[in-house]
Amino acid sequence: MTAAVPADRTVVRARDVRMSYGAVDVLHGVDLDIRRGEVFALLGPNGAGKTTTVEILEGFRKRSAGEVRVLGADPERGDDAWRGRIGLVLQSWRDHRRWRVAELLAHFGTYYPDPRDPVELLGLTGLTGQADRRVELLSGGQRRRLDVALGIVGRPELLFLDEPTTGFDPEARHRFHALVERLARDEGVTVLLTTHDLAEAERLADRIGMLVGGRIRACGTPSDLARQAAAQAEVRWTADDGTHHRERTADPSRLVWEMHRDADGPIAGLEVRRPTLEDTYLHMVHRHADGTDGAAEGEERIA
Repeated sequence: MTAAVPADRTVVRARDVRMSYGAVDVLHGVDLDIRRGEVFALLGPNGAGKTTTVEILEGFRKRSAGEVRVLGADPERGDDAWRGRIGLVLQSWRDHRRWRVAELLAHFGTYYPDPRDPVELLGLTGLTGQADRRVELLSGGQRRRLDVALGIVGRPELLFLDEPTTGFDPEARHRFHALVERLARDEGVTVLLTTHDLAEAERLADRIGMLVGGRIRACGTPSDLARQAAAQAEVRWTADDGTHHRERTADPSRLVWEMHRDADGPIAGLEVRRPTLEDTYLHMVHRHADGTDGAAEGEERIA
């Protein structure tokens, strides 16, 4: 399901990656390419193998089989110099409670050859007002912003973001999205994002991979995925007798043209709803869960 990417643009390459825990197979042959400077979202239901896949790419988990290259190296044998090129924002941290925020950022910066200035990091993540506060006194959202700051302190070439906006209020989420876009656009940082927030994935990701049942079932832009999944648009209208109708179709433009061709006048309440990323995601998860290709086309009377 993955198109080939020129080698000089490939930051992450996985081929036929498999993972078993005892007799339980979690990954059944994951193929994945992530390009330099893109934001790539990895989506999938709980238990699909997202965490296992990401931990293999990060070098924290040894795969059972397959080939992996991240920044040109096998993560299982990545050295300190390789790790210095990667940033991690994990789901949660529980250490460093006694440190003050600015001091902690400065301390982490000593591990990298060209760290960001702590003052810059505080501004980028909206923590300027918390510079002298101890980590244990931060709110959940502030702590999450600190996690992001720690993830980018070393100017990583590749940034792993695992559910990064958990606990963010709308303003903090907006600031974070702008930061990710800036990192990718202006600094060429490659971002691998895992999230259950489909609106976030749709906004940030250049491409999205759908991991279902231990395999990448589809990969592409949101519109690409809608075509691959055969997720259908919905056309709604009101008939002359006042009843409301809807019909799902893969070609809404043709359906609307045919309706206008056959109608005696204007069509009341005509509306076309194209599939969202959420529609596509649910369609694909359902299809691969039950082995079907989804519901057939057809008109449904709803009132």
